[in-house]
Amino acid sequence: MSKPELLVTPTSLDDIAPLSEAGADAFMLGEQRYGLRLAGEFNRDMVKQAIEIAHQHGKKVYVAMNAIFHNEKIDELAEYIAFLSSVGADAIVYGDPAVLMVARETAPNMKLHWNTETLATNWYHCNYWGRKGAKRAVLAREISMDAVIETKENAEVEIEVQVHGMTCMFQSKRSLLGHYFEYQGKQVEVQKSKYERNKFLHDKERGNKYPIFEDENGTHIMSPNDVCMIDELQDMIEAGVDSFKIEGILKNQEYLIAVTQLYRKAIDVCVEDPDAYEDLKTDLLEDIREVQPVDRSLDTGFFFKETVY
Repeated sequence: MSKPELLVTPTSLDDIAPLSEAGADAFMLGEQRYGLRLAGEFNRDMVKQAIEIAHQHGKKVYVAMNAIFHNEKIDELAEYIAFLSSVGADAIVYGDPAVLMVARETAPNMKLHWNTETLATNWYHCNYWGRKGAKRAVLAREISMDAVIETKENAEVEIEVQVHGMTCMFQSKRSLLGHYFEYQGKQVEVQKSKYERNKFLHDKERGNKYPIFEDENGTHIMSPNDVCMIDELQDMIEAGVDSFKIEGILKNQEYLIAVTQLYRKAIDVCVEDPDAYEDLKTDLLEDIREVQPVDRSLDTGFFFKETVY
C-alpha cells in the first residue's frame, strides 16, 4: 500500500518546525483575504518563511486561495499567484475557476488543488476539474466512507479527505454578528479574528455549542464536535486516498503536535502491518481522547452517517 500524505493546517509560523518533526508531510496556510477558514493568518512574509522552513524539513506548503471572490478582488489574483510562484509554494488550493484561469496564465507550472467544500461529492466532478488542470480534489466533509472509496477508485486526480478536526456548517458573506449588535443598538465591536474562541451558538434542545467567528469572508458557524477517524483509516489507505487532513482551526500548538504524532503513528503502522494497526487503533483513539478539549466531543462525521446537524 502507498502511504498517504499527512496534511496539517498550522495556526502560526511557530507551528511549522515542530509539526514537521511530529510527522506532518505538508501544510495548508494563507491569509483570509484569499483563503477560507484558515487556522492562522499568514501574511506574505510569513508565507515565504513558512515555505522556507517546511522545505528545509522536506515538507510541502499549499497556499489557500479558496475564498469566495467578487469582482473587486479579481485584479489582485495574478499578482498574488505570481508571488506564490516566486517563493516556491508547492500548490494553490482554489475553488473559484477565476483562480485556475489566472494561474494558467501567470504560473502555468503551479499545481492546483480543487476545493469547493460541499460541492465535491462525486468523481465526475473531481475529474472535470482535473481535466481543466487541477491535480487534486478535496472531497466534501458530508459524504460517506463508501462514497469516498468509490470516488477514489474512479478519480483521475489525487484525493484529499479531512480525517480530524472541526468542520464548517454554515457560512454567510455578511457580518451577521456585527449587524445584529448594531441592530440592537449595542456598542459592541465584533472582533474579526478566527482566534476569538469565546463566541458560540447554543442549541438547548440538542445540548450543543457551535463555535462562531467572523473574518473578512463573513460569518462562519462550525460543528459542535470534532471528526476523528484515527481508528478508521484502513479502508481509505487500502483504497489509495492520497492525503489525510488534520484541521487545526481553533486548536493550539500543543494539541496539534499531539494529534499529528498519533496520526503519523497510525498511518505508518497501518501501511506496514494492517494487523498491527487493528490491534493498536483502540489505544490510538483513547490517546486522542486524552488530549481532546472537554467541550469538544469526537465523532466520525458523515463517514458512517452518524452526525446530523
